[in-house]
Amino acid sequence: MVYTAETDPLCYPGTTVLRNKLGLTEQALLDEYELAVFLTRADEPFPAGHFDYSHYRALHRHLFQDVYDWAGEVRKIRIGKAGNWFCYPEYIDREMTRIFAELKAVRHLRGHSPKAFASQAAHVLAEINAVHPFREGNGRTQLSFLALLADNAGLPFHDDVLDRERVIGAMIESFSGDEQPLGHLILEIVSEARS
Repeated sequence: MVYTAETDPLCYPGTTVLRNKLGLTEQALLDEYELAVFLTRADEPFPAGHFDYSHYRALHRHLFQDVYDWAGEVRKIRIGKAGNWFCYPEYIDREMTRIFAELKAVRHLRGHSPKAFASQAAHVLAEINAVHPFREGNGRTQLSFLALLADNAGLPFHDDVLDRERVIGAMIESFSGDEQPLGHLILEIVSEARS
């Protein structure tokens, strides 16, 4: 699904294709390259950090450094999908700082049962998704951060559960205020015994 955006200086003039390090001007080619590079970077060790806003930006930078000069930088324009607008850029830093302060207050979800972890992680991801701090790569960064949180909490991360349509559907539901589908999905991802 294509983003709705204001006039975007990050796009090539007259297109919705984001400027990229390879100079690809066809969306399909950029998508293919971006996915290949993401999968490669996702197999590498993620940056160490304190599960805070700075760590989250470093994770995005790691995953997309080969594609975009602005990887890890907060977006500066208003964007939305399917008629819903994400957090306006002028509030992103404040909201992300709040979200990560709340995550720190619950010890980054360490010591939680899988069910409690899933419920609270769904809330964290729903909040980060509503902010959508980056121009591109938000969903993949969220799921990579979830993997870090699960590992930090001593829980498994079964990425074979990650069906693209189901993840997108759960994120859309969470944006509308229903975090349960996302919580159920996360519970399947972090449970030892899955049905």
